[in-house]
Amino acid sequence: MKKTLLGLLFLFPILVCAQTDDRIYDIIDAISAERIQTDVTKLVNFGTRHTLSDTISQTRGIGAARRWIKSEFEKTSKACGDCLEVFYQKDLVKKGDNNRIVKDVMVVNVVAIQRGTKYPNRFIIMSGDIDSRVSDPNDYTSDSPGANDNASGMAGTMEAARVLSKYKFENSIIYVGLSGEEQGLYGGKGLTAHAKANGWEIIGVLNNDMIGNIKGVDGIIDNREFRIFSEPVPPTETEKERKARRFYGGEVDGISRQLVRYVYQTTKTYMPEMKPMMVYRLDRFGRGGHHRPFNDAGFAGIRIMEAHENYTQQHQDIRTEDGIAYGDVLEHVNFEYARKLTAVNAINLASIAWAPPSPKEVKIGGIVEPSARLEWSKVDGAAGYKVYWRDTTAPQWQHSRFIENATQLTLKGIVIDNSFFGVSSVSEDGFESPVVFPNAILR
Repeated sequence: MKKTLLGLLFLFPILVCAQTDDRIYDIIDAISAERIQTDVTKLVNFGTRHTLSDTISQTRGIGAARRWIKSEFEKTSKACGDCLEVFYQKDLVKKGDNNRIVKDVMVVNVVAIQRGTKYPNRFIIMSGDIDSRVSDPNDYTSDSPGANDNASGMAGTMEAARVLSKYKFENSIIYVGLSGEEQGLYGGKGLTAHAKANGWEIIGVLNNDMIGNIKGVDGIIDNREFRIFSEPVPPTETEKERKARRFYGGEVDGISRQLVRYVYQTTKTYMPEMKPMMVYRLDRFGRGGHHRPFNDAGFAGIRIMEAHENYTQQHQDIRTEDGIAYGDVLEHVNFEYARKLTAVNAINLASIAWAPPSPKEVKIGGIVEPSARLEWSKVDGAAGYKVYWRDTTAPQWQHSRFIENATQLTLKGIVIDNSFFGVSSVSEDGFESPVVFPNAILR
């Protein structure tokens, strides 16, 4: 009897403070390189998936590709008792909207929603791109296999859906194939508008664009390192918020940057062999990806991709020139690496989907005081909270304290001037929300 009672007394603290969860390891193990290879091969075999390509053929063009993707999501849904809502989200883009839209085109996204049991209108999104291109962005008839760019990201998204659909989550997960990326990020723009029109609360977007190449044009071969791009602060911030940031800090603590830190920490906890690289930039220099439309609307969004690109294998006509074989063909995709990056996505989707919402308001005080003070709004369903702090020059959160049955904390001896702070909410199983940087001042 005494042993049982002691077990009950100690069970709750163990749950809320748990550092790892066996389900996450099961998810990692369930991701299949073989299934990803099969899907990438199928996408490549459509010949071209250019946004303006054939939509009538059953075997060639973006129409055939998106119908197949939808059918695969539907198979996954059938296997989990119709747990996915699968549909097309589409918008007509008129000729001349930009110089890459040379005829009217219906940009069609393939969406699969796995509804949360408690927060069905809160969404964490994983995306890949359906479309492909060659050297001329307006060439929609030539073979454009797009094996790495971006059949790899699309296949990873489909595989994550297969694995995670076997679980129940409190928050909703969206798996989506976006179109029109190479023509001007049209798929992301369309889904963002759809989300706003339907009142979706988007926790964050994990955009996967090229997750299959391990051999860079710089000669480096690495099957563990990958990059995560994020913007510093949302472009939707007000002038008042910008002025406050100048005095109180937060230049590298916007919502997308917090999402990157979350992905980094989850990856290092459960997949310590991987080497995530946080890149403090919206995307590669002067280039863009499908997380940007979500960022433009004020949502958190990041890009996950290989660390070492090979420019002879992206946006290229298939050819051999000066002894160099150009083209984004199947042989250049490393499927085990794509499996690893798919697992990175899956464990972060699961961790966020199992976590409570973040506190909406976090207040901070301690000006000309020896200790920093924090207060935050209560989150229904949270078993506790974590208060984080770090040096102002540190890229990752360095220190934390877990708090139960309270929504305030004084960090004695921690001077507010010398650190940055944040608060997350924690579930009974130990899953955390993304950190919220202080958004109000305690006087």
